[in-house]
Amino acid sequence: MVDKIIQSIQQHSIPLTNFKDDLDPLISAITNQKYILLGESSHGTSEFYQIRAEITKRLILEKDFTFIAVEGDWPACQQVNSYIKGYSNEYKNALDVLASFKRWPTWMWANEELIDLIEWLKEFNQEKPNEKKVGFYGIDIYSLWESMDEILKYLEKRNSLNLEVARKAFACFEPFHREAEKYALSSAFYQEGCHEEVTRLLMEIIANKHVYQDSRESSLNVEVNALITANAENYYTTMITNDNESWNIRDRHMVEVIQRIDSFYNHLSKGIIWEHNTHVGDARATDMANEGLVNVGQLIREEIGSENVFIVGFGTHHGTVIAASEWGVDFERMNTPPAVVGSWEDLLYKAGEFDKLLIFTEKNKNIFKKELGHRAIGVVYNPQYEHYGNYVPSVISERYDAFVFINNTKALTPLEVTGILI
Repeated sequence: MVDKIIQSIQQHSIPLTNFKDDLDPLISAITNQKYILLGESSHGTSEFYQIRAEITKRLILEKDFTFIAVEGDWPACQQVNSYIKGYSNEYKNALDVLASFKRWPTWMWANEELIDLIEWLKEFNQEKPNEKKVGFYGIDIYSLWESMDEILKYLEKRNSLNLEVARKAFACFEPFHREAEKYALSSAFYQEGCHEEVTRLLMEIIANKHVYQDSRESSLNVEVNALITANAENYYTTMITNDNESWNIRDRHMVEVIQRIDSFYNHLSKGIIWEHNTHVGDARATDMANEGLVNVGQLIREEIGSENVFIVGFGTHHGTVIAASEWGVDFERMNTPPAVVGSWEDLLYKAGEFDKLLIFTEKNKNIFKKELGHRAIGVVYNPQYEHYGNYVPSVISERYDAFVFINNTKALTPLEVTGILI
């Protein structure tokens, strides 16, 4: 069976010798889908960022896509959005704006590989009216305090009727000194949480969001920041007692933010979503489903139909990667060992030691329906132990619509800002 899969990879794969010129078959395979989900098997691989950037540019130019949504914080990504749309002159260049990504792991977005795409987006948007400008948004859940800061700053500037509600919600969190773990313990075990306060804030903001409409997306900005405060509070409360459900809260939140963006675009949007494979690759095609876990890829396919979604997975056989040995510590440039024998990445390697693209179609997808281990590297990574927990059993052709394999990958380049690595 393994030999047959290797032969099938050889038969159906397309060599990738140039990231720009060899993407034509993939761009052609994307037809009228509303959302294109671009994965990565690590958060620290240069080639994944480069290829996703090239795909993104072509989708904007050739397929009229309207926004990019990434696995990042909304407030920091709003600085990028403001820069590329010309809403603010606060930043001189992409390097300046990327310094907005201050929360660990900074390297996911404060990296050299992203500079060209951001400058390209700014230039693309230059002469276009606001409604035609391509947006850049963060859809993750972790920016609880940063989002509250943004809400307060904006409401104070407007002397809004919702200001007191926001201040009350903010005051509820003050005793925890911006430490999520402290809040989670207090909320989960001592019922000393802020659920009522953030829920009321979200309801008030939604009810009055028409008041905040302007040419700089203020209504969307304040609405999503309020959504983050409510969902993040729920996430941190749940994280202590139910890890699986906290995962589901996070991925449902990301889909909800995408829906809010689409609503802001009057449901005429077409979105390109950058996230880890574990978020974009349909969870129903993995062992995640056995644990009751859902993810963005599954939820969006269920919401609008698989025919309206195109998911691209990414992987590598060996190379180097940026990651950290523990949560919150400094990043390192690590070696990515050769893929475990019998894994999906190992079979791709044995089918030819070169970069390749596979597009799954009705004619070939049944050939790739064997469940195989599929590598996933997070921001925390220990290469010597990866064979114990970094391979997700997956039916690849059901998890993705296409797959990009880079044989030997290099670590991305975190930016040096104001003299120190951020």
